[in-house]
Amino acid sequence: MKTYLVPIDFSAAGNHAADFAAALTHQTEVEHIVLLNAYYVSVYETMLPSADMVQVTEEQIEENAAERVRNLENLKKKLEKKVREGVKISTHLNRSHLLRAVVENVSAKHADLVIMGSKGNSSRDDARVGSHVIRIAKACPVPVVVVPPKYDIEDIKNVVVACDFEKVTDAAPLGSFINLLKRRKFNPLVVNIDSKANGEAGDAEKMAEKTALFDALKAYHPRYFFINNSNIINGILGFAHDHDAQMVIALPHKYSFLQSLLHTSISQQLLESSAVPVLLLK
Repeated sequence: MKTYLVPIDFSAAGNHAADFAAALTHQTEVEHIVLLNAYYVSVYETMLPSADMVQVTEEQIEENAAERVRNLENLKKKLEKKVREGVKISTHLNRSHLLRAVVENVSAKHADLVIMGSKGNSSRDDARVGSHVIRIAKACPVPVVVVPPKYDIEDIKNVVVACDFEKVTDAAPLGSFINLLKRRKFNPLVVNIDSKANGEAGDAEKMAEKTALFDALKAYHPRYFFINNSNIINGILGFAHDHDAQMVIALPHKYSFLQSLLHTSISQQLLESSAVPVLLLK
């Protein structure tokens, strides 16, 4: 992975995700971090007054944009002290909706990974994951890492790969994960999601041998496990906690326990409940 795209809304959660991206540069081959801020002003706001009889002027819009640029540059300066030497940081202001800005800039900036906070200024105070996160994760053409605001950033050593062995017929979705492994060999803990499973770790490895997953990860010496928990989310998060994991990875729906990526309550609950970053592969 050469480029990370980090959406920034100047919230504490968004800035925390940027700090996570900076820390990750010391463990990956990334060369470029793009800090993206998006804001949208409807044409009606400049033509018609609001219910409070307030009409937005073009001058106010430009002042707003200038302030956002200054804030991006200030964040850039802070991150430059935290990234690996040689990593470039650039900023980009996009006058469009966040979802459109992310999708367009993934293509324009050739981003390989989007890193974002699990909530931000657009989230309700009582929401644990912002609605914008769900929309972006569904539409984004590249993998997305969602970082919880209270996650204590540390080197990634153990990663939980949650999947359904019987559905893994193609290793292609693991390409992004394998790219992460190339700089420093994290310890992959591959977990078969099956509430009816009663096997031991040895049985899990034998079962995995029949999948494309096994050959793709063989060089990284993964360990294989079953999760015996009727509550899938509790099973994954409990396993991650017990094995001191710093990241949970969910494969796309065709290869995992998710019937449809971020379409079910299960996948949203994973994002909302996880105490560690969740990487959603595509």
